[in-house]
Amino acid sequence: MGINSAAPQPDTIRQVAAGTPVKHRRPAPVAPAPPAEEPPRYRTIMAVDIEGSTVRTDPAKAGLRRTLYHLLWQAFDQAGIDERHIDSLADRGDGVITLIHPLDEVPKTLLLHSFIPVLSALLAEHNARPAAVLPADRRFRVRVVIHAGETHRDDHGTYGEALDIACRLLDSTAAKAALRRTDAPLLLVVSEEIYHSVVRHGYAGIRAAAYAPLVRVKVAYRRHRGWVHAVHSPHPGEEPAPSPGRPRRGLARRLRRDTRRPRGFDAPAAGSRREAAARPEEPRRRLAGLHPSGTSRPVSG
Repeated sequence: MGINSAAPQPDTIRQVAAGTPVKHRRPAPVAPAPPAEEPPRYRTIMAVDIEGSTVRTDPAKAGLRRTLYHLLWQAFDQAGIDERHIDSLADRGDGVITLIHPLDEVPKTLLLHSFIPVLSALLAEHNARPAAVLPADRRFRVRVVIHAGETHRDDHGTYGEALDIACRLLDSTAAKAALRRTDAPLLLVVSEEIYHSVVRHGYAGIRAAAYAPLVRVKVAYRRHRGWVHAVHSPHPGEEPAPSPGRPRRGLARRLRRDTRRPRGFDAPAAGSRREAAARPEEPRRRLAGLHPSGTSRPVSG
């Protein structure tokens, strides 16, 4: 007959009878079996970040977060993208990461020529509300990155090198500086893969010349470049300009002056802020080419 380990043993009975405290041994923890590794899944990656959120109060952040999610779903709806096409909206505190299924119904061109302009217009409409209705700390602008690649998922969320690249492009110093130098409500950064596979071909509604190779980052010992486009909301009656095909090299060289370093990644060159202060009109001229109309916009602080 086997011994029932759950039944009191003789030593334990004697200790209880004698009034001696009984020390129970904890069973050794058993490591859970590792889950079966799932294959990577290809997704279009879009991440959004609110400009200057760290300097705002927590109540202001709460209001901005609610507004951001509301505007994102509005833009998805107007662009014809619904929940069937989206894995989830992963919260970043002051932003969102979205993984979109690579379906025929949601090509990357749809994001670039429909979703992004709609989101920019919604932001401009939100920020244009009168001060009596919308306090200054409830107005905001965003940086958006679009990339694509293999992603992984576990019980805690999604991860992978493609997501690392997207986040580094989005949070780069060069992208933040480019948004500060324009009054556009939205600054779009596309990865090198998106630029060369989609943007440079000038599909309908996409102007390759509006993008400049301003962002450079390093991930997993490889260099990655981001192409920047300041997306202004269209004016009434304004027609989109035809795509001229190739971007202007002079524009790219002028834009890189503020952020290029000898070993160049993810930080402005030393002395660039002092030089910009000495030439207050220079940032206005450098960003003139970022606006689809090709004209200069006032520089915001």
